[in-house]
Amino acid sequence: MKRTILILLMIIGFTSCKSSKRARNKKEASTTIISKKNRKEAVAYKAKDKKKPSKADYIIDYAKQFEGVRYKWGGTTKSGMDCSGLVFKSFEAHDIILPRISRDMAKKGNKISLKKAQEGDLLFFKTSKNRRHRINHVGLIIKSKAGDISFIHATSTKGVVVSKLSESYWKSAFVEARKIL
Repeated sequence: MKRTILILLMIIGFTSCKSSKRARNKKEASTTIISKKNRKEAVAYKAKDKKKPSKADYIIDYAKQFEGVRYKWGGTTKSGMDCSGLVFKSFEAHDIILPRISRDMAKKGNKISLKKAQEGDLLFFKTSKNRRHRINHVGLIIKSKAGDISFIHATSTKGVVVSKLSESYWKSAFVEARKIL
């Protein structure tokens, strides 16, 4: 009897591991990853600005190519990404190694005020009341002008998106900003 139950549980377990049936369009199926090897092309649109792109520009461009990717806990690829995976891979692609977990990332670099926050800096949040109220979310600032801060991050409901720090949810969960570069 125990053997039969064990076999049934194994069959159920294996059959529930099928892939998603969501249809993908050709844009979502793209697997082009911009790395430091082809970053000149990645910032070609900035050629008309006549300013040399900074390391932060390259990191932001790398992160933006994941916009729209679904959320996957522990994910670091276009098939699924979590918040710290997005930041970790974006910096790693440009030879900056950060810890893999957001609360450990929050120990790196220098703490800065929001007034001094710039593109390429990191924002840290406490979004969960259940986890001993510690930092559990990170975002990468992609635009900072006159106190208006936009950041890219991965949420469990929407995947990789751009949000504004002025949104009430993010404003109330915000803990600190840190400069890594």
